[in-house]
Amino acid sequence: MGCDKALLPIPGSKLLLWQRQLRVLEDMRPREIFWSGPARPGLPGSLRLVSDAVKNAGPLAGLSACLNLLESDLLVAMAVDLPRIDASFLQKLLAQCSPAIGVVCQRGDFFEPLAAIYPRGFRVLAAEHLAQRHHRLQDLVREAVQQGLLRIVSLGEEDMVLFKNMNSPDDLNGGF
Repeated sequence: MGCDKALLPIPGSKLLLWQRQLRVLEDMRPREIFWSGPARPGLPGSLRLVSDAVKNAGPLAGLSACLNLLESDLLVAMAVDLPRIDASFLQKLLAQCSPAIGVVCQRGDFFEPLAAIYPRGFRVLAAEHLAQRHHRLQDLVREAVQQGLLRIVSLGEEDMVLFKNMNSPDDLNGGF
């Protein structure tokens, strides 16, 4: 992208990507919202800023750090570059969870680990992967499914539009 995706404006809106994602999460009325990653201008004080558990370990480091601070049973993870996901979709995922079992979406052989709901118990497996320097979320999620920590939600064709990543300026300008 050549710049910080979180600071890109959504076409036709005054909202930045991070602001839009925050609104979606706020619509779910969680007890607490974690922000994993560097602080951005304008972040509200109500967010809990979380530093990566391990430097240069990719998204797993942030996910692990948030899980370590989690007081509730479940953690909703949502990437900043998936701005078509809405609170109603996340609520449908949440309805398929139990306190000990989360959900992850799957399309084909690919998991969507940054639009998933993780149980607190997942933190042990995440920490093990970090300690072993196994940072690939696909591998971690596959193992969590095998251990019964996550259920798979297969994405239908109607859901695919929700998972269009914003990885280039063309993606943002290509219609929202």
